[in-house]
Amino acid sequence: MKRKTVTRLLSLGLSVALTLACLSGCGNAAQTAAPAGDDAAPAAAADAGDTADADAGETEVAAGDIVDFTFFGGMPGVEINSGNNEIQDIIAQKTGVRLKETWLTGQTVAEAIGSIIASGTYPDLIDGGDGCVDLYNEGVLVAWDEYLESGKYPNLTNYYTPAEWDQFRQDDGKIYWCNVFQNTKGEPTGTAHNDEAFWVQARVLEWDNYPEIKTLDQYFDLLERYAAANPKTQDANGNEMDVIPYTCLCDDWRYFCIENAPQFLDGYPNDGSVIVDFDGKAPTIVDYNTTPTAKEYFKKLNEEYQKGIVDKDFGTQKYDDYITKLSNGNVLGMCDQYWDFQQINDALRTSGLEEQGCNFVPLGLTIREGMENRWHTYGDTLNVASGIAVTTSCSDPDLAFSFLNAMLDQDIHNLRFWGVEGVDYLVDDDGLFYRTDEIRKNISDPKYRADHLCFYSYLPQYGGTSDDGINANLPEEQPSEFFNGLAAPMQKCFTAYGAKTYPDLIGSVKEDVNETHPWFPMWSYSNNLDTSTPGGVAWTKMGETKHEWLPKVVMSSNFDSEWENYMKAYAECKPEDFLNQMQEELDRRIAAKEAQ
Repeated sequence: MKRKTVTRLLSLGLSVALTLACLSGCGNAAQTAAPAGDDAAPAAAADAGDTADADAGETEVAAGDIVDFTFFGGMPGVEINSGNNEIQDIIAQKTGVRLKETWLTGQTVAEAIGSIIASGTYPDLIDGGDGCVDLYNEGVLVAWDEYLESGKYPNLTNYYTPAEWDQFRQDDGKIYWCNVFQNTKGEPTGTAHNDEAFWVQARVLEWDNYPEIKTLDQYFDLLERYAAANPKTQDANGNEMDVIPYTCLCDDWRYFCIENAPQFLDGYPNDGSVIVDFDGKAPTIVDYNTTPTAKEYFKKLNEEYQKGIVDKDFGTQKYDDYITKLSNGNVLGMCDQYWDFQQINDALRTSGLEEQGCNFVPLGLTIREGMENRWHTYGDTLNVASGIAVTTSCSDPDLAFSFLNAMLDQDIHNLRFWGVEGVDYLVDDDGLFYRTDEIRKNISDPKYRADHLCFYSYLPQYGGTSDDGINANLPEEQPSEFFNGLAAPMQKCFTAYGAKTYPDLIGSVKEDVNETHPWFPMWSYSNNLDTSTPGGVAWTKMGETKHEWLPKVVMSSNFDSEWENYMKAYAECKPEDFLNQMQEELDRRIAAKEAQ
C-alpha cells in the first residue's frame, strides 16, 4: 500500500527508547587483534579460508544454513564472483548470510528505481540513492525503529547518536535507512580527501618543478603550458594519444562536476546546492549559480574550450567514457569528487601508468589568491537523504539486521577492508598492519578482487581507528600504508610540497564543520526535494535548465550573449521558491541545534 504524506511526527517516545537502547547496548562484539604474524611472504590466496578459520575461534554457520540475500545499489559498482569469493564465504560462515550485489548499469538511478517499483519485485536490501524517498512513498521499506530499540543490534544502535538517528526520520516519524559513510570511530587518521577538488596529474606538477597553484587562472595556465610542451602521450600499450588538458562530466546527476565549483572558488564548504553566507550576519542562503564568481568561472571554461584545452566531447560523454579516459592516462586535469573516480587508481597501477605520474593530485583553488578555501571537510558529514534499507520483500528482516549489525564487528570489518591476515596484510611486532608491494599489486588486480576480496562497500562501515587503538579501519587511512602505497611520482610530489596527506596538499581551513556550520550539509535536504512544493518544482526545473544550458555556455562562440540567455531561462525556473524553502530549512536546523 502506498504511503500517504502525513504531518511529520518527531516522536518523543521513539527518541527516548532509542536513547535507552544506546545506553544499554554497550556489549561490543569486536575482538582484539590477532597476534602478529611473521614477515614471510603471504600464503597463496587459495589458503585464505583456512587462515581465517584457524584464527576465528568461532562457531561457523553450516553451508546448508547460509541464507542468500540480494542487494541493489543505485550507483555503478563492480560485481564480485558471488558464491565463489573467498572472503565473502568467510563472512557468510560467520554471519549466516551471503549477499549478492548488483549495481546500476545503463540507466539513471531514477530510471532504475522506477523500473524496480513498476516490477513490484524488490531485493532484500537496497540503497536507492536519490530514489530512497520514492521507495519510502511506495511503502516497501522496513522501519528500523523496533530493531534499533530492541537491544539485539548494539552496533547499529550505537552507529549514530539518538539525535543523529532522529534526523533520518521520515514524515511518519520512523527511520527507514542508514547512511554508511562519513562515520568515524576512535581517532580520525585524516589521510584521505574523499571530497571535491580541481585535480591535476602528478607528472604535470613535476614538469613545472612543483609550483604553487592557488587560483583557477594559475591552474589553467599550467595545463596550457604543459599541453603545449607535451601534446602527445602513450597509453599502457605504448600507443600514442593526444593529451586532453581538461575534461569535465555532465552526465546525469554527476553534472555537479561542472556546476558547483563556484561555491568552493568563493571559499565556502560543500553545502552542495546553495551557499550559506554568515560572515557578520545571520546565516543566509545564497544562490551560487548567479554569483559574479559563477560567471567568471564559466567564462574561463569557455575561453579554455575555445583554445582547445577543454575536452571537445565533455558535454556528451557518459560516465563510463569519462572513467576510461582518466584510466588511459591522457587527461591532465578535471574537477570532481574523489569517490567518483577513485577506481581508476587500480587501473593505473595494473597498467603501470602510475609510475609515469598519471595519478591525480588535489588542489584547493579559489577565484583570487589569498582567500581561504574549504574544499576539504574536517569532521563527519551526516547525509540523511539516502542509505542502506531493508525491503518488505526480505523474508527474514531479523537476520538482515543481524547481518548489518555484524558488518560493524571489528573482525568482520577487518576482513572486508583489510582482507585476510597473512594474505592481504601483515602485522609488525607493534601490531601495526602493513602491506608489501606484492600484496598491493594483488589488491589492485581485477580478478583477485572479484575472486577474493569482499568489501560490501555500501553496508555499514567506520573510518577512524580500530578497536585495537593502533590501526585504521580503512587501509587507505593508515598513515604509513597510505604513503608507502603511493607510486613513486606521488611520493615525490608529496615530499616536494611537504605533505603527508591529501588534506595537507589542499590546505583547507582546519575546522570541525559540524561546530562552525551546524546546518551542514544543506544538500542532505535538497537531495530529497520532490515536486510536491513550489521549492521542489523550482529545484527540478533548475537542474533541468543547468543540464541543458551549461554545456552550451561553455561551448558558445559568444559567451556573454549565451550567458544572458542562460540567466533568462534560469530565472524562469523561479529559483527564489527553492531558495526560500532552503532558507526555511536552514533556520529550522539552526533552531534545532540551539535547542540541544
